[in-house]
Amino acid sequence: MKIIEPKISENGLKIVAKRYLLKNETVGQMMWRVCQHLAKAEINWGDYSKIEEIADKFYERMVNLKFVIAGRAMYEAGNPNGTGQLASCFVLPVEDDIPSIFKTLGQAAVIHKNNGGTGFNFSNIRPKGDKVKGVENAASGPIDFLSAFSAALSKILQGSKRNGANIGILNVDHPDILDFIKLKDEDGTIKNFNISIGITNQFMEAVEVDKDWELINPRNGQVVKKIKAKKLFEEIAKHSWLTGDPGIAFIDRMNEDNPTPDLGKIEATNPCGEIPLLPFESCNLASIVLSNHVVKNAQGKYEIDWEDLEKTVKLGVRLLDNMIEINNFPLPEIENMVKHGNRRIGLGVMGFAHLLFLLQIPYDSQEAVRLSERLAKFIHKNSEEMSLQLGKERGVFGNWDRSIYAGSAEKYRNCALNMIAPTGTISLFANCSSGIEPVFSLITLKKAFFEDDKKSKPTQELMIIDPVFEQKLKDIAKNQKLRDEILKQVALDNSLKNIK
Repeated sequence: MKIIEPKISENGLKIVAKRYLLKNETVGQMMWRVCQHLAKAEINWGDYSKIEEIADKFYERMVNLKFVIAGRAMYEAGNPNGTGQLASCFVLPVEDDIPSIFKTLGQAAVIHKNNGGTGFNFSNIRPKGDKVKGVENAASGPIDFLSAFSAALSKILQGSKRNGANIGILNVDHPDILDFIKLKDEDGTIKNFNISIGITNQFMEAVEVDKDWELINPRNGQVVKKIKAKKLFEEIAKHSWLTGDPGIAFIDRMNEDNPTPDLGKIEATNPCGEIPLLPFESCNLASIVLSNHVVKNAQGKYEIDWEDLEKTVKLGVRLLDNMIEINNFPLPEIENMVKHGNRRIGLGVMGFAHLLFLLQIPYDSQEAVRLSERLAKFIHKNSEEMSLQLGKERGVFGNWDRSIYAGSAEKYRNCALNMIAPTGTISLFANCSSGIEPVFSLITLKKAFFEDDKKSKPTQELMIIDPVFEQKLKDIAKNQKLRDEILKQVALDNSLKNIK
């Protein structure tokens, strides 16, 4: 195989060198290592002849930055000194007794040791000051246990470099919810944990009419306290504005799309929140670079190359199914749920704002909304077609007969297919806008957490000039001095309004 070096920005090279490359490895070699490793899964279906062919197809997509897999998989796939653990994040159950709580913490420690992040819902734990075996005021409450998880997991460095990510969720009807909302008010109290409130439809309806909202002890179902729903919602909004936390997780909405409700209710997400997961499910992620799926038409204007996008989607689904097959799972419960159970994958997108730049469509326009809907339907339809094809070739996911598809002709290989991740690091690597978010600044100074002396702290500051803006500037301002003056003005004003 002839190794091709992809067109990577200077900042992208810095990131990939620090995070993903092995010793003396180029970016092109890294991509071939990853693609070869993931193509080896084809052996499991007895098709040795396809390995090189599939690896070549994966490589062509990856080296041309048509899609990018999640960072952990990029580092671990084919790494002879790695863990072989390719999934990004996991959800673990938390029950209301000491043995199960600390069993979960032990499982989380194993996951973090194997480069994974974890999501938890602490709502089953009885409130602080509740009875324990008849003894009054003995219960620690969910916040103390979340703090214990944070303290313990902060001692584990992934790859001897940095801490893993976590999310802790508490449902809006838990008696300790007001203290939970304020948990991040004091900086540094909880490390490497996002926190979110589990919101229900019933609560939002109560907010609209400002009804009393009952806080219920999960141990016995008794109402402990009542609070005005609107006041509680305002507290959530206030502290989210002050500190960035808590977020909100719409529990009922998540479960409307639960493909395997017979297995239980979804109550938690991965740390970034893009995938609601059952206990012991995992994130297996890749993101399509939408802005790299355009061609110029006869009038010299950009348009979407739908045929090229279809090719990327279908190869992306195959790659992620292979990732599950070849993964070295950190826990047997996870292997059973992921590989032999649901085979959930998450093929998403990034570069949407850059796509709109190229198509000259304002982000806040109805045209952008219509395009996003068309793209989402197209990607999901082609993802389903590929999963059906793999279902015929390889068999349906293990829990198919307990899913919403049971008894139908929809014999999918995977219980779920698509999501949209934040893509904070891999979008910098691919030099595109993150996820489906707008470009909030054309020139950005980013503090990068490049590991230094095994401490999780920012060690470099990257100046990032939006690549689409930079190319447009080169097209219209041929003089370098003029371009530099414009860049300086944009950096000062964070706007194009004063450019004449």
